[in-house]
Amino acid sequence: MSNQRAFQKIRMNNRQEKPRSRGLTEIRGPYYAVMGTRYLRDILETMGDYVDILKFSGGSFTLYPEDKLRELLDLAHDYDVHVSTGGFMETVLTQGPEAVDHYLDECKRLGFDIIEISTGFITMPTNDIVRLVEKVQKKGLLAKPEIGVQFGAGGTNTVEQNEAEGITDPSQAIEVGKRCLDAGAYMLMIESEGITESVNEWRTGIATQFARELGTENVMFEAADPDVFEWYIKNYGPEVNVFVDHSQIVQLEVLRRGIWGTKDLWGRVVTFHE
Repeated sequence: MSNQRAFQKIRMNNRQEKPRSRGLTEIRGPYYAVMGTRYLRDILETMGDYVDILKFSGGSFTLYPEDKLRELLDLAHDYDVHVSTGGFMETVLTQGPEAVDHYLDECKRLGFDIIEISTGFITMPTNDIVRLVEKVQKKGLLAKPEIGVQFGAGGTNTVEQNEAEGITDPSQAIEVGKRCLDAGAYMLMIESEGITESVNEWRTGIATQFARELGTENVMFEAADPDVFEWYIKNYGPEVNVFVDHSQIVQLEVLRRGIWGTKDLWGRVVTFHE
């Protein structure tokens, strides 16, 4: 569902048409703002060509009346946008195997496409995470494990609290990521806390390690602030996969297209496709 844009003679970077395999933009849905179909329709009618995934956060979908939730999911699908649960799985896991089965069955019934598997507040053996990936895939859903280096990520920790916790060895997260990809995971979500969020200084070396060893095509970087997604585009190009707030779609896309940006990026971001 797309209309041709105006200003066709203005040159800009080409973008792969949806469904894309690179340069994916995932946006945050209901969490910091309430979102109904009128709100979402405004977003997708204007910027839907640039949105690939709509992510619920904080288990917000469990608060919706079922008919209203289905309307949101159906509307997203009308614009070829996948819908992700966000990282609610770790809450469900604490309630046991039956709760996990119920959760996955409900997600499938309601029309979710992607199950994010986050473990920011719990510790799980790698074999169990891999089994969970396989279980999600067998349900006909896309498994998207989240990996990172900060325990307690996804909460409201201060910089000082995170620093006190310390970070885990990135190679451990990379090993988990590789095992999950081998098990058929759709993509890996890279948690920003401990890397570019809630830190005194960005640990860009860790992001670089993830990109190099896992492949940028296999990962989606959480980029909660414009400075962060600008850094990813500057370092990995306009077709890096990033997760941003829905209020940042336009700012992100003009950077991808190379038509606006900071002095570091304007006129320097280009794509080439044969």
